[in-house]
Amino acid sequence: MSIGSDTAHQVCGMSVAIDAVGGKWKLHLMWVLGEGPQRFGQIRRLLTGVSEKVLAENLRQLEASGIVHREIYPEVPPRVEYSLTPIGRELNAALRPLEQWGEQHRDRLAAATLTPAV
Repeated sequence: MSIGSDTAHQVCGMSVAIDAVGGKWKLHLMWVLGEGPQRFGQIRRLLTGVSEKVLAENLRQLEASGIVHREIYPEVPPRVEYSLTPIGRELNAALRPLEQWGEQHRDRLAAATLTPAV
């Protein structure tokens, strides 16, 4: 399989997974929603630095791909909660080893980014 071909990109499972969670905020959203259903405001408070626009956009993308479920409760005012779907929970479990790897190598990687290249 050649790395640069569009056909290879479509069939490579790693590419599919990266497309699903790529970007700055989607992995963080997966982490937050892995704790259970959350309202938009709760998510925004937990993810400091994300704008409402970007958060809404990322949630819509994850919902469109079937990773996140958006539940609207018929109350006044309406309450909306976001949660992981079954495939979202499966993806979250698959990402857990990546998180563990990051924790294990945090200090080394942080030091490497602070040390200028020669």
